[in-house]
Amino acid sequence: YGENVCSMYIFTLMTLFTPSFKINLSNTRLTVLRSFGKAQKYIFIDPHIIQSAKEWLISRRYSYGCFIQQGRLFNNRMKGGVNHNVTMTAYIAASLLELETPVTDLVVSKGLSCLKSVVKDVKNTYSTALLAYTFSLAKDTDTRQQLFKKLEDVAISDGSHLHWSQSASADDSDSLAVEISSYVLLAVLSADSLTTADLGFANRIVSWLVKQQNAYGGFSSTQDTVVALQALSLYATKVFSSDGSSTVTVQSAADTHRFDVNQDNKLLYQEKQLQKVPAKYSIEVKGSTCVSVQVCSAFCFIDPHSIFLSPFLAFCGYFAMRWFINVYDGLQERTNMVIVDIKLLSGFTADTTMVHLSVSSQTSLQTSLRWPFSGLPAQDL
Repeated sequence: YGENVCSMYIFTLMTLFTPSFKINLSNTRLTVLRSFGKAQKYIFIDPHIIQSAKEWLISRRYSYGCFIQQGRLFNNRMKGGVNHNVTMTAYIAASLLELETPVTDLVVSKGLSCLKSVVKDVKNTYSTALLAYTFSLAKDTDTRQQLFKKLEDVAISDGSHLHWSQSASADDSDSLAVEISSYVLLAVLSADSLTTADLGFANRIVSWLVKQQNAYGGFSSTQDTVVALQALSLYATKVFSSDGSSTVTVQSAADTHRFDVNQDNKLLYQEKQLQKVPAKYSIEVKGSTCVSVQVCSAFCFIDPHSIFLSPFLAFCGYFAMRWFINVYDGLQERTNMVIVDIKLLSGFTADTTMVHLSVSSQTSLQTSLRWPFSGLPAQDL
């Protein structure tokens, strides 16, 4: 954790003084403001860094209060749903409110006023969920209820599970669906007082969220993992009990495992490997505390949506030149980062000065490399 903080700190300083980093200034400043603002409760953070980030963000807003969307994320899976001025304003306002900035603060109040003027026209599910969380933090009950009414109309209910998706498909469990559902959970739990009905509603969202968690504790991307863990952590504080214990028994006809969860080991991650697979296993829980149980099954598969690599080789005198045309054929409008691993033939040396990238009208990536050859002439190869 310390190394990550140091790396972020160095990158922040580089964005302050290095022109080449200006393309991502907006995203970096917001990350610094939110992450460092919360981290300073536990470690020392130079207040000047947080204040400079806040001042810069404040300077990037329109006169009517909304913030300007600026910067670009090359990995679109990290982008989440923050893709225009309304959601960016909601995200910044929520971040300021999380840092206990009062609603009466001029920047916050004007931002909320800007958001309030577009609430009735919002049809994007991500924006609706984020706005619901923002106005929950602002304690604006009327606007919060208006947004929750919209969310109830597009909720995807499946038995004891409840979630939201941008595409309103029950089969959609991608990164954006996790992030949207997490913001709804945060909005529910940010109310002044929680009723039994509120906790029951939240429990249905949690039941769906934990099913999306992978074997390493994360979700689909960095962005949805951060929001989901924040929401699940807040839920844990609301249902926390200092008493009780539970026993989880996992068994099949030939295999039995037992997990004891009590006040001494409640934060301990426990794992056991199922020895008899395939088999039919049952899970039984006895006790008075809430536990999370996850089954992980690992296997290999071929992703049909991939990058196609088409190489072309030509020899020119003592040089060999190779062109690589990489065509993305996936579901996203644009591909993420592409890594091409090139193995050199014996006797060739890479001439990195000849590397260049260009994007064709078909959005294919073309890369050319030249290697000077220090052996036989081209005609003898």
